[in-house]
Amino acid sequence: MTHVLVMAKAPVAGRVKTRLCPPCTPAEAAAVAEAALADTLDAVARCGADRLLVALDGAPGPWLPPGFGVFPQCEGPFDRRLAHAWSVAGGPGVQIGMDTPQVAAADLDGALAALGKAGAVLGHAADGGWWAIGLHRPDPAVFLGVPMSRADTGRRQEARLRSLGLRVAKLAELVDVDRIEDLAEVVRAAPQSRTAHVARRLGPRALGSTPGGSACAADGASAAGAAGEPGGAGSARRSCAAGAQPPERRSVRNAEAVP
Repeated sequence: MTHVLVMAKAPVAGRVKTRLCPPCTPAEAAAVAEAALADTLDAVARCGADRLLVALDGAPGPWLPPGFGVFPQCEGPFDRRLAHAWSVAGGPGVQIGMDTPQVAAADLDGALAALGKAGAVLGHAADGGWWAIGLHRPDPAVFLGVPMSRADTGRRQEARLRSLGLRVAKLAELVDVDRIEDLAEVVRAAPQSRTAHVARRLGPRALGSTPGGSACAADGASAAGAAGEPGGAGSARRSCAAGAQPPERRSVRNAEAVP
């Protein structure tokens, strides 16, 4: 049975998306994080994996749809958290984070299909990290000791997979939403997503001239509200003319097997 595992952090102001501040306030950054997490879980819910899992740092909230198994992340550095999450989830499966809300269900299905023809799959991120990894079975050696959150993390992670004798299928490169300028890429790639709607509400001070689409209709509620509270990301989604449930997003490029 296949799975898709999401490594996630509860969108609490001051604990998530801190690199968006400034120009965002901590509450606005949490609203972006909640929208990105909701978009990510929506894509996972639409994919064909047998099990849908969330390794969560924090408490579940209204952003969690039905059908997901949730378990807590362990303490410690991120390489240890990844190894622990995979030991709980098992395999085969694909793991992603909550920083690529433009991902579509078809991308996840493509990653699972690519895993069936390779020893592992890896999706590099534009900032030098990685946004997706797929394995047939847990192996702490895949992660432990790989430096995380660096410009060479993706390259080092791929080298680790190959050093373990795994043939790696490389997925399309995506942009992680880490910095304020990354939001413009999500607006272009997924203009009807929750994340794009919240980003537009932040206005020119955050995005400058953002191509495509119109802003959400103002309803007196600011994206500055805390995530999940009135005026936060949930309120911002309800005020969008496109509706609270955006249509399924188009897939990025198909997975490419690399010997």
